[in-house]
Parts: sequence; C-alpha cells; structure tokens
Amino acid sequence: MKPDPFNRRRFLAAAGSALVGTPLVAAVGAPEARLTTGFVDCQSHLFFPEVLDMMRQRKTEPLVYDQDGTTFLKMGDWLRKVPPAYVSVDAKLAAMDASGIGITMLSTHDPGPEWFGDDGPLVAQLIHDSLAGVIAKHPGRFRGLCTLPLQNETAAAAELDRCVKKLGFKGILLYTNLAGAWCDEPQFHWLYARAEELDVPILLHPAKPMTTEQVKGYELTSTLGNMFENTIALARIVASGLLDRHPKLKLVCPHLGGTLPYICGRMDHQLAVLKRGPQNLQRKPSEYLRSIYMDIVSPLPEAMRFALDFSSADKLLFSSDHPWVQPKEILDPLRSLNLPAATEAKILSGNARQLFRL
Repeated sequence: MKPDPFNRRRFLAAAGSALVGTPLVAAVGAPEARLTTGFVDCQSHLFFPEVLDMMRQRKTEPLVYDQDGTTFLKMGDWLRKVPPAYVSVDAKLAAMDASGIGITMLSTHDPGPEWFGDDGPLVAQLIHDSLAGVIAKHPGRFRGLCTLPLQNETAAAAELDRCVKKLGFKGILLYTNLAGAWCDEPQFHWLYARAEELDVPILLHPAKPMTTEQVKGYELTSTLGNMFENTIALARIVASGLLDRHPKLKLVCPHLGGTLPYICGRMDHQLAVLKRGPQNLQRKPSEYLRSIYMDIVSPLPEAMRFALDFSSADKLLFSSDHPWVQPKEILDPLRSLNLPAATEAKILSGNARQLFRL
C-alpha cells in the first residue's frame, strides 16, 4: 500500500505537537508513579484527537469525516460512529471511578498502523506519543499497550523497543489479523520471540473481521465477526507451534477466548484421533488453551463460570472493553457468581498486577 496523499508536513506537525506541554512517561530506569489501589482493567480503548485529525486529512480509507455533528470512521463497509465520550479521558476516568477500577491498561482503537501502508510507522508513533501523553497526565491510573506497524518489521521492532524501554509501556496489543494477514503468519514470528525476550504480554484483539461479508447482515459484525476473529486467530496460534517455540510467552485472549474453549475438544479429536492438522505439537490444543490468559469480557455469568471451570482462577483477567462496554456490565455478572473472595480478587486485580508487573 502506497502512502496516502495527505499532507505529510501537517502529519509530522501533529505527531510532534501531540505532547506539547506534557512530559513523556519517564524513561526506563526511572521510578514509575505509584499506582492507585482498586481493580485492574486489562482492555480499554481511547481514540486520540491527534489520530482522528490525521485520518480527517486522508483521501483513502481508513478515514474520518464529520456529518451533521457526528464523527464517522470508515473502513469499507465497516462504518462506525465516534461519539465524544470515545475520545474523552475524563469520561474514561469517571467510568473507572464509578466501578472501582484503579488502573487501566490503555490502548488505541482500531484501525491499527498496519492499515496505513508506508505511513504505518509514523501513525504508530503518533498513536503512542498521544497515549504516552495521557499516561503522563494521569500516571497513577493508566499504563500503555502498543500497537505496531507490522507491515514493516524493522520499524515495528524499533517502535516496540521505544514503547517498552522509553515510554514504559507494559505490553503489546496484537490484532487478530493485520490488514488481512493472520497474526500467526511467518512474517510476524519475530514478534513472539521479541515479546518473550522482553517479557511483555501479547494481548490479542479482534480487528476488522475477515468474515465481515458473512456476518454484516443484521449488524452481527461485532456479535459474531469479532468472536470468530478471536477463535480463528487463537486456534491458528495453537496449531502453528508458536507456543512450543516460545514457552515463556505471555499470551492473553479477550472475550473468554471467543468460542474456542467451548469447541476445543473437537480440535483435540481432529489432531489426536483423526490425525488432521499438525502432528508435531507437544500438547493437546486444550492444554495450550489452559496455559494462556483470557479476559472475561462477556456479560454472561454462565460463560464466565465455564471459563473458570475450564481454565483456572489464575488465568482469568478482568477487562471492560470500555467504551464499547461499560465496566458494570462485566462486574455485575462476575459478582453474581458469588466466588470466594480470594478467587474474585485474583480475577479483578491480582493476576493482572503479576502479569504486567505493576
């Protein structure tokens, strides 16, 4: 994909001015701000004004436009509104305070840098500098997750190092597909090795679904398409052998693993009995699934209960997926399970503090 013909000078000015008057997060080696007590939200998103302004300049998708007082983000048939609350740090802090969330692992909304072709590295820098600015203003409430321009390995590796070593980010948000390429494909294998080396978690997150054409009827893109993204991407990671090659990798799948935990017995059977699929895996697929983390973004207590029974209290993480989901919509189903206090505490805070070394 060639660079979009938007004004590069204005783009660079926006990137450079994103943090005017706001110091960046302290460099590695400096003490981090003391975190507040409370729950840890492992998946929460924010649109940054500088990034939206950059997309307003674009002539090709993804792009942003305003119509009748409403902001729209367009990617093909996928048209989404961007309400003011989705850009508001104050609205996010208010939602956190109302729900007892002390610290949020914050990331951008999609589209990620991979959708911007040769401009991807600049877009990633703009996103991360904007995110670092929010963290610097609220150092006790937010930590960052980076999204990388994976169409350019050299630039992505450099940006990952900058985010972790200079900006103090705590993990990688990895989209299930990168502009149409599944996240387990060979060109991305270096990322899993580098994440293991840096000891930072990779958090999967659905991108524009590969199944959009099949699920856009009745507005089921988010309901089904996003969950199929989680399911397919996670199944492919398991089948690829990446978890054997990187046994210390910390991997998180959102939304209770999509549908894979509920159907992984079939995957076990296909591989072990029918000999369909890779025959060099060291464990059953279901055993890999029990070794990864899953967040509990699914507002159904029975689904949370199944995930707890399938996995363990040590592998579940509270997340809200705010602003798309309000934290209360996840907290209430969890609390309705009446779990032992120690189990609930692990899910709401303890596991995340250990995983992200907070």
